[in-house]
Amino acid sequence: MKKCEIKVIKMYFDEEIAKEYGADGIGKCPLLKDGETFYSDGGMPEGFCNDAWMAIQHFVFALASGCGEFFDGNWVKKPGRAICSCNDGLRPVIFKIERMEE
Repeated sequence: MKKCEIKVIKMYFDEEIAKEYGADGIGKCPLLKDGETFYSDGGMPEGFCNDAWMAIQHFVFALASGCGEFFDGNWVKKPGRAICSCNDGLRPVIFKIERMEE
């Protein structure tokens, strides 16, 4: 298994949707930060959001196992990389997952 770098590349928060559907006081994800980086060899990194992990873990495992491309190679520019998000519809976090070549 190779290591993968998991980087937070964008955090979103839609105030209009949150105002209509969210709990009082909700804001951007309180667990992660823009630019924050984690490393994984297929398992969930320490300090990573459990719910976000459930959404991206299959991409991390596939990349750590050697997968080069997803969706017939017409998804991202560089093989060995995936761009994914967590499932939080009010404040989604976008991740870049990239296999590290040692």
